[in-house]
Amino acid sequence: MFCAIYRSSRRDQTYLYVEQKDDFSRVPADLLQGLGKLQLAMLLPLDGSKSLVGADRERVIAALHEEGFYLQLPPPPESLLKQHLEKSKSTN
Repeated sequence: MFCAIYRSSRRDQTYLYVEQKDDFSRVPADLLQGLGKLQLAMLLPLDGSKSLVGADRERVIAALHEEGFYLQLPPPPESLLKQHLEKSKSTN
C-alpha cells in the first residue's frame, strides 16, 4: 500500500496523508480549506520499508482505511517554564 503525503501551506509542520495522489474525496471540505494550498511532499510505501517521521505507521494505515485520510499535526511546543523548573530541581 502506498500513500500520498501533502504539506499544508497554511500550517507549519502539518501534513495530510491520502490513499491516492490528488484524491481528496474523503477529506472534509472545511479541513481542506483550513490547510490552504496542498503541496505534494512525497509518495510513500506503507509496507514498513521506510519509516514515518512523526507518525505511527499502523495508525496511518488504520485512518486511511477508516476515514480516507490521516492528518499529522506538529508536535506541541516545548514548555520553557517546565524545562526551567526541571533544570532548577536537578541543580538543587
